[in-house]
Amino acid sequence: MTATLALGTYRLRDVDAAARRSAADLGAAWVDTAPNYLAGRAHRLLAPALADHPCLRVSTKVGFPAPGAAAAVAAGVLPSEDAERGHSLAARYVRWQVERNRAALGRACLDTVFLHNPERTSDRAVLPIVLREAFAVLEEAAAAGHLSAYGIATWSGFAKGLITVEELDRLAAEAAGSPDHRLRAVQLPVSLVEADALELALDGRGPIGEAAQRGWQVFASAPLHGGELVRAATDELAALLRPGLSVTQACLLAAASYPGVTKVLLSASTPAHWEAALDQAAIPPWTLRKVCDVLAPHHPG
Repeated sequence: MTATLALGTYRLRDVDAAARRSAADLGAAWVDTAPNYLAGRAHRLLAPALADHPCLRVSTKVGFPAPGAAAAVAAGVLPSEDAERGHSLAARYVRWQVERNRAALGRACLDTVFLHNPERTSDRAVLPIVLREAFAVLEEAAAAGHLSAYGIATWSGFAKGLITVEELDRLAAEAAGSPDHRLRAVQLPVSLVEADALELALDGRGPIGEAAQRGWQVFASAPLHGGELVRAATDELAALLRPGLSVTQACLLAAASYPGVTKVLLSASTPAHWEAALDQAAIPPWTLRKVCDVLAPHHPG
């Protein structure tokens, strides 16, 4: 079984049209966004489609102050040095940005709120403390009905060993005062470029495997590696993955076939086009292992 498609808005040009098309083509779809996407316009552009299509579920993020940094500083929830640095996961700022996100998106309850790129925290030594305090705020928001779940969206946090699923689980349990916490999602890059991560996932290990074992949602970001993978991959590789698919479709289906991945994020204006690939049966593990062998010379160690 392959993962489902989710609409990413990081580089999406026409957010409103894509979100509406996603709702129409897929019936009930997921949109992933952040207040700093599209030069700070993503929430404003997405809100009308969310209002017209209650079936659309939405995840957003907290961590990057722009836009709204000046307002956060004026409200006393963001030190000026953090505003200048452009990132904060301080508890009071997380609380403020969750409320701002709810208002901007027009949703009383956000489906998922991600802490955005925790690896950007200035003092890595205090990162566990920062995360636990931020989790406590998100647990309070969940208890108040302001969000259903929360998670971590990272580009390099897992790869650099700055965070682990086990540690996140422990910190969330401490914040909630119970193992029954609302940390239920991770978002990280998943593509054939990440060949080491694929091998770990095939063995049920690494952040994808460990999150899946806990029943968490795993959002795959950058499945085409910003378009670079489509230019670098070959027709032979596509045929190995699934004969008859284009390079783009094959690479996308590979990311969707990672064991444990539940959603694949794509900034595509025509979701139905990508759905054609995801309608395919998952690529079996033994084929993915063959691909790992092919890619191994390019990914030493």
